[in-house]
Amino acid sequence: MNEEVLNKFNIQQFQQDLLSWYYQHKRDLPWRQDQDPYKIWVSEIMLQQTKVDTVIPYFYRFIDKFPTVYELAAADEQDVLKAWEGLGYYSRAKNLQTAVREVVASYGGVVPENPDELGSLKGIGPYTKGAILSIAYNQPEPAVDGNVMRVISRILKIEEDIAKVKTRNLIEANVREIISKDDPASFNQAIMDLGSSICTPKAPACMFCPIQEHCKGFEDGVQEELPIKTKAKKQKKIPYVVLLIRNEKNEYVIEQRQDKGLLADLWQFPMVPINEIGRKHIENWVFSEYGIKVKLKEHKGNLKHVFSHIIWELEIYEAETKSIATDDPRLRFVNLEEIGNYPFPVSHQKMMQYLSEQ
Repeated sequence: MNEEVLNKFNIQQFQQDLLSWYYQHKRDLPWRQDQDPYKIWVSEIMLQQTKVDTVIPYFYRFIDKFPTVYELAAADEQDVLKAWEGLGYYSRAKNLQTAVREVVASYGGVVPENPDELGSLKGIGPYTKGAILSIAYNQPEPAVDGNVMRVISRILKIEEDIAKVKTRNLIEANVREIISKDDPASFNQAIMDLGSSICTPKAPACMFCPIQEHCKGFEDGVQEELPIKTKAKKQKKIPYVVLLIRNEKNEYVIEQRQDKGLLADLWQFPMVPINEIGRKHIENWVFSEYGIKVKLKEHKGNLKHVFSHIIWELEIYEAETKSIATDDPRLRFVNLEEIGNYPFPVSHQKMMQYLSEQ
């Protein structure tokens, strides 16, 4: 925090105004029913890159299936991915299970409250660590995500680029100075709620803000210009033909993605990289790639799926094969009843509307 703003900033009154508002208006969220560190951990991992309303039903189902660290640690990874199906960013689920297994093996099933131990677990970065330590263990630790960076940038009129690590570190240091030592759990959640409901990215509702009088950005009329963030690179578009390959037993060919990278270990319908091979060679490519002969049939539809760095442009075709088995370890032939047991990414779940029995 720069000296000029710090000298004018009434930290005690700011905390009081923020917390009074939070106690009255806090959201009723399932992971706030108690301070169970495991549930808070699960919720925070789910909330990364995902909206609260989307997360709530997933959280209920996940905790019902894996109520403690022990059930999650013992679960089959495919069952965990199936429970996560549709949430996206599936490496979050895999890292969560890896970390939970370490908690069971090394910490007797108790989520560590030591910052170094907690931060050493796979998938737990500075934000998640701060959220667990403050919300579950009431430690005055910053939990700085995008919402918090936006709110703090406006309150303290921080004009550095929040895409830079040094700015994030600056905001963390600022939060450490102004966080409530008496109720850090509520303080961090109050900033999150404020960012969600009032201090929104566009058109913030400053007239309803409980800490408006403390906000340097509002005072100087620049709240809508903050935070400053450099634009991400334009996403690369990658076209594919996706094949719904069916054999005479009414089984479909599904493929498990490799165990690293995008959508690792999930299942999909075979995807043909059109830019690399051209449209005329689809059937030949499938035979050379998977060792099965197919005949291309009807075009069923198109889909576009947007990731943070790329865009899949998907053309969906039916195809037929006489094969009923394969030596390719990536592939399986499954019927319509079985296919629902496998975890698929959202884009391929949408294609299931085109599956049918002869």
